[in-house]
Amino acid sequence: MQNRLKVGFLFNHDELHQIAHTAPIISALRKQCPSMIVDVLSSSDAQSEVVKRHLDPDLDAPTIHSLKPSKALGLAENMIGGAAPLGRVGFLAANLDLLRSYDALVVPETTSTMLKTKFGLTDTKLIMFPHGAGDRSIGFSPDYAHFDFVMLPGEKTRGRMLEAGLIRSDASAVVGYPKFDSRVRASEQPIFANDRPVVFYNPHFDPRLSSWYDFGIPLLEYFAGQTQYNLVVAPHVMLFRRKLLASVEHRVLRWRQTVPERFKRLDHIHIDEGSPNSVDMTYTRMGDVYIGDVSSQVYEFIAQPRPAIFLNSHDADWRDSPNYAFWKFGPVVDDADGLGEALEQAVPLQDHYRKEQEKALRQTFDLDPIRSSADRAAMAIAEFLGRE
Repeated sequence: MQNRLKVGFLFNHDELHQIAHTAPIISALRKQCPSMIVDVLSSSDAQSEVVKRHLDPDLDAPTIHSLKPSKALGLAENMIGGAAPLGRVGFLAANLDLLRSYDALVVPETTSTMLKTKFGLTDTKLIMFPHGAGDRSIGFSPDYAHFDFVMLPGEKTRGRMLEAGLIRSDASAVVGYPKFDSRVRASEQPIFANDRPVVFYNPHFDPRLSSWYDFGIPLLEYFAGQTQYNLVVAPHVMLFRRKLLASVEHRVLRWRQTVPERFKRLDHIHIDEGSPNSVDMTYTRMGDVYIGDVSSQVYEFIAQPRPAIFLNSHDADWRDSPNYAFWKFGPVVDDADGLGEALEQAVPLQDHYRKEQEKALRQTFDLDPIRSSADRAAMAIAEFLGRE
């Protein structure tokens, strides 16, 4: 009797923002391939609980394995203030026998490629769906070449990866965006006790690219002193995870400033330092205006075209760069003093910005009105493993 294929969905991160990108595929794969063993591998109880929220309640729960940490690498990460993800590497190193027992691992990040490049797991196939659909160069890392199969949200990303030689056409597939199929619904509880439009400020954590370090406090000062808008400040969840932040891509370290308490006491400003609302599309659905820098969440925001503003705090030469293609969605501000003028330019949404957003939406997300992205991803995984 032929052995049953065994697939593990690996979640190995300090935070929860990657889960929704692959977790919706778990139940879809179990439905399409009932003879396949589909397990969850998690490095924290918090991740396990969020994964459960994405599962189909009509199916029996899959097996969830809690990965054991590497005490040595976890301690080393703490000693350097979390500036490098040594704990994540430690989880891989400490669980090699378990990870090796799978025919394939489905992951939303690139640290897992160390299983092949450092730890010798050559027989276990690595299958990737990235956690986001942005344009930054980090999303086109050479690490992608180490995956056996890569699933992508649309032809824009796939074409750029093929051109760069990061993936092969016969080892990749466009499947849409499983996060849009999430069973975890954004909060519908009102945050503000008024009906003003909501501005969603969504800075990245990268110490080279993020606007928070130079524009964050001036932006808070501006919104504190006006009465036209409410403001939600919900950065990438890693921004407030650590005091010292590192950019692996740009080799930059920077201390992160804290939010002064006076802003937290204002009833028209809501500051979210990393709750589940910051990763489940609560704010991308709620916001009337987006202000950001390089976060891929802007693509989730323009699923419904709306005004957007971008803060160029790092003197980017962005106009002809594919890494900043999304900065065509609205005005770009080079100085914090220009924020008020940018709001006047952006609101209401101008036709040429709307057209740019609608065009980018079509190029970025290949969405099927009949089949969910999770179902398409499950089918792509099954077909790939069948070929293998």
